[in-house]
Amino acid sequence: MKAIKFIASLFVSATVLSTAIAGNAPKKAAEGLAVDTKGSKIHWLAKKVTGQHEGFISISNGNLSVAKGKVTGGTFTIDMKSIVCTDITDAGYNQKFISHITTGDFFEVEKFPTATFKITKVAGSNITGDLTLHGITKSITFPATITSAAGKVTATAKIPVDRTDFNIKYGSKKFFESIGDKAIDDVFNLDVTLVAGK
Repeated sequence: MKAIKFIASLFVSATVLSTAIAGNAPKKAAEGLAVDTKGSKIHWLAKKVTGQHEGFISISNGNLSVAKGKVTGGTFTIDMKSIVCTDITDAGYNQKFISHITTGDFFEVEKFPTATFKITKVAGSNITGDLTLHGITKSITFPATITSAAGKVTATAKIPVDRTDFNIKYGSKKFFESIGDKAIDDVFNLDVTLVAGK
């Protein structure tokens, strides 16, 4: 009888120990995937009273953290000097436009050659992160669509950005009420496609 009780005691102790070990076992770390800078792209669109302009800007590097097929974090860097405009066909005017938006009136790229976005929270389809632009960091939240296939993760999102939050005031009615039809919308839109994989 004593032998049976002793064996039962050993069994209970082993069960408790294995449960404790399992509970303290480290969780599987998120997998880091490098951003495919050639497969990723950002399309920008900015509007004004008399029309609009659009183009592209390049992602220079980045990574996404993925656990169980879901994005849990990540960061990417935008090359502000790579901005191009695709709707102005006159070469001279196009160059003049790009020269203007890269000066201190807008993005001041010589002083701030990059912008960054760092994911701080993922809740369902909503992504929250810190956008650093023009030397200023603001938290923004937007919906995103994320898919995973063949070892690659693709995230797409349409992100509205209020430039005045980043001290870019040129042509803003918020600061120049009498500007009339020369006003430029405070919000510009980024249509982002981010591809990451091993």
